[in-house]
Amino acid sequence: MATVAVTDATFDAEVKNSDVPVVVDFWAEWCGPCKQIGPALEELANEMNGRIKVAKVDVDSNPNSAASMGIRGIPALFIFKNGEVVSNKTGAAPKAALQSWIEESI
Repeated sequence: MATVAVTDATFDAEVKNSDVPVVVDFWAEWCGPCKQIGPALEELANEMNGRIKVAKVDVDSNPNSAASMGIRGIPALFIFKNGEVVSNKTGAAPKAALQSWIEESI
């Protein structure tokens, strides 16, 4: 499954009410580190299909979701499980590190 674009309007339905754990990537088009981790998250979404969902929230277009999470820097990654945040991290990381973090959290 490819990554899912999530908006302020769809955040609860796609993230908090998901049947599988959700990795939420808060990002922006102008953010270099966000662009660095984008391909790795896309690959992980496909490789871990059925085990996780990867949701991307553009903070410029969806400021309410970012504000509700208290985000001050991007990329900001959160893992939601059963509607609750179980882990989060800020900044870019290599694919292997992202995969380890996800595996430990789900």
